[in-house]
Amino acid sequence: MASGAFIWHDFADFMKPSNRIRPLVQGLHAYVPGEQPKISGLIKLNTNENAYPPSPKVLRAVKAAVDGRLRLYPNPTAQRLREGLARLHRCRPENIIVGNGSDELLSMAVRAFVEPTRSGARGRCQGFTPSYSLYPVLARQHGASWSAVPLDPDFALPSPSALRTANGWRADAALTFVTTPNAPSGRGYSVSELGALCRSLQGVVILDEAYVDFASGDAMALSKRPNVLVSRTFSKGYSLCFQRVGYFVGPRELISALDKIRDSYNVNGLGQLAALATLDDLPYYRRNVRRVIGTRRRLTADLEALGFRVQPSETNFLFAKPPRHPAETWLARLRDRKILVRWFDAPATRDYLRITVGTDAEARAVVRAAAQILK
Repeated sequence: MASGAFIWHDFADFMKPSNRIRPLVQGLHAYVPGEQPKISGLIKLNTNENAYPPSPKVLRAVKAAVDGRLRLYPNPTAQRLREGLARLHRCRPENIIVGNGSDELLSMAVRAFVEPTRSGARGRCQGFTPSYSLYPVLARQHGASWSAVPLDPDFALPSPSALRTANGWRADAALTFVTTPNAPSGRGYSVSELGALCRSLQGVVILDEAYVDFASGDAMALSKRPNVLVSRTFSKGYSLCFQRVGYFVGPRELISALDKIRDSYNVNGLGQLAALATLDDLPYYRRNVRRVIGTRRRLTADLEALGFRVQPSETNFLFAKPPRHPAETWLARLRDRKILVRWFDAPATRDYLRITVGTDAEARAVVRAAAQILK
């Protein structure tokens, strides 16, 4: 009886749902997205969504497509969209792959280029800190190793010579992530310093340009290098977060490798149509980008007048060190005034707030609330 009870006890433990989950997955810490609360009258400046809606032409194209086509599968390779993007970036469709947001493509890159069972360079992903917090999550999901080198105190990229002696950095790492402009600091990087970094690395380098539409320059020219993929999204500059459309531009061989592990029909049909219509109305979006940059400049000046230390930004958000109170206290006091911003509890970031650049009216509301808090 005792023996039978023991066996039954072990069997009962075996039958627990948690025992069917891989140990690697059980130990993972998932990516934490920005909060999406449903609060009436909230000024939501925590997730870097574009302050302005998509072009009316895009809205009309999406509405017109809500018909009998919904029962059909979309184009499996987003062919027309890839052709439109190839014209925009002066390359061939074979140099482009489209994903369900750029996050899907980042995940695919880890799976395509990193060997999870290999020690050493082939099983390594690396990047910088602070940076996009999804990168280490993707590496660990895959069972790959992850290492990150701190950015300089002003959030500049370390030079290739400094990286050669940096702890945990390898020139032969399978995959390197670079967010440019950087998030969460907003710091922009020149194509010359990015080029020097890419030349110093032997593995694949992803230049993640999610916020590049708000920057003074871009690194698309580096997508012609044999080891570089440039990542872009329709979410930030083009107001299509809801549709989830991103893409990589790079060498045909790397794009082909990614295509082999792409899920079938990975980009929904309405997203493809919306992105295509976006490419047909780029002047509308360029005007909105200029509006965001203008608001960014004014909000920076107004916050600095109140004693904030604001990092130079090439994005649609500001990274600001508030005066007098800790940043976490500011987070709560702004929320009390129905203004939601983002705070990251890590050594390099906990003194700062990340504030999305919204409309002029939203920026004025931030400044008024900050002045009240300081009183």
